Parts: sequence; C-alpha cells; structure tokens
Amino acid sequence: MLAVRRVLFRPSSVVRVNRYTTSAAASEKKEGESLAQEKVEAPQQTTHFGFREIPVEKKEEMVGEVFHSVAAQYDVMNDAMSAGIHRLWKDHFMSTLAPVPGTKLLDVAGGTGDIAFRFLNCIKSSPFFLPNLPVERRSHVTVLDINASMLKVGEERAKKLGYHMSPESGDPHITFVEGNAEKLPIESESVDAYTIAFGIRNCTNVQAVIDEAYRVLRPGGRFMCLEFSHVENPLLAKIYDLYSYNVIPPMGQLLANDWNSYQYLVESIRKFPTQEKFAQMIQHSGFQAVTYENLTFGVAAIHSGFKPLVAKNKETQN
Repeated sequence: MLAVRRVLFRPSSVVRVNRYTTSAAASEKKEGESLAQEKVEAPQQTTHFGFREIPVEKKEEMVGEVFHSVAAQYDVMNDAMSAGIHRLWKDHFMSTLAPVPGTKLLDVAGGTGDIAFRFLNCIKSSPFFLPNLPVERRSHVTVLDINASMLKVGEERAKKLGYHMSPESGDPHITFVEGNAEKLPIESESVDAYTIAFGIRNCTNVQAVIDEAYRVLRPGGRFMCLEFSHVENPLLAKIYDLYSYNVIPPMGQLLANDWNSYQYLVESIRKFPTQEKFAQMIQHSGFQAVTYENLTFGVAAIHSGFKPLVAKNKETQN
C-alpha cells in the first residue's frame, strides 16, 4: 500500500530487422549449394532524450554535454526550472531524511553539493553531535556524479565553505567521486542512506539506478529521491506547461546563452514516470514502506523507501 502526502510549497526498444539475402548463382561445380543466406541485424535499443528517440549508447554522452554546459550556471538552471522554489524543496528533503550523527550518506548525481552541504549542516547542528569521535564513527557524505564539470563546481564550493574533505581533517566530512549511477563504484551494504535529487530522470536505465541503490544500502537503510514530477490538477498542469515551454528555454537563452539544454530539461520531466509508477519501480527493486510526497501540487515529488532488515532474495522476489 502506497502512502501519499501532498505539500504546498521505457527505455523503449525499437526492433529493426533487416534481412540481407546473398544470392549465388548455381554453380555447375557445386550442386546443392544454398542460393540464399539470411542475416538478421541485432535489435537496436533506443531510449528518450527529451522527446527524441536515440540509441541507448548515446544518451550518457548527450546528457553529459547538457550538464557540462549548465554546470557553471546550475543554480540559475534550478531557479528557472522551479521559479526559485527548489531551495525550499531541498531543505524539506533533508529535514525528511533527518540524518543523525554517524550517518554514512551516498548522494548520487549531486555534483554541485546542494544536498550534501545540507546534510553536513544538519549533522553539525544536531543536539547529538559529538566532535572528535573515532574516524570510523564519523559522519560522511560521498557525492557521486558522472559529470566531472559538476563535481568540480561542488569541490570548489566545499573548499570555499570550509567543509572537511577527509575524515582526518574533521567531522563530518565530504568526498567527491566520479562514477555512474547505474554501476556504482561503491561496496555493497556500505551506506546508511542514499539520496538523488533532480538526477534520476537523466539516467538511461532508471530501474538499474534503483537496483544499485538497493545493493549499496545496509539493511534498514533509506532510499530518497527528489525529482520533478507530474502536476495532477488539469488546470494547474496546463499553466505549468505554458510556463515550462514558453518561459524556461528563453530564460536559459537569456541567462546562460543555452536554449537547447533547457529545452531538454523541460522535455525530460514529461518523459519521467508518474509518481505512482515510480513508486512501483522502487518497490520492484525490493524496497519496503514506499511513500511519496507531492511538493507544490506535484511539480516535484519526494519518494522514499527502506531496505528491509532481512533482504529478500532478488531472484525469488522478481
């Protein structure tokens, strides 16, 4: 049973089969030789890039180009996409996670550090925070992103803000790792919480991302996702569409000289699963107590799930 709260504030595959027929003239010297041979081309996997259908292997590169383009203007991009409300959404996201000192967090697609910095501040302001704990008991956030430009922005911001960059330098601390959300370079059952904010819709295989989150979480660990979603009220949905298609791309052109990246980002939201469908995908990976919470009438949504204390065998479950 899915719980729902409201707060104000596939890859498709297109199979192409080409038949190549080789006709050989009947050879007088080799009777019985086949006159034709059929070769079938392997099906070509496709996925969406905004509203365009592209080969699966191209998406990672194309999304990478978008975020290389917007990395330096990432806050501007989020302001355009959410009319500035993304900061409130992220604050609420972290307060919902409610991390305690000693938590090991993996923040995926979080290159610029927006979620990670909120985590660090939350830990330091906790009444249960104790400085000078043994290294192995200190709070830590690993920021993982596939895009080096985004990670560079995050690392520079972390240094300017004075955050600890290693366990020896202080508690809590932050590290930055370049990696793919669909194949995490992280040990199984090694983190207490997994967050991904405004990143999962840009991944090629969303189900693989959720499966990887399940793998790296310890039993009892929590998966949380903040993502643009679908406005359910028809009138409000129409207003939101008018804003998205007619304001956001021109704003991207004006503020960042980049219409196409912002057009893609708008389209990518419409291709992302609905709140209910995404919740079912989270359950499919094995998570329990799955809920979602609509923010600002569904412009964004927070999905949450917990890895059971006794994990089921995935093959049996599926």
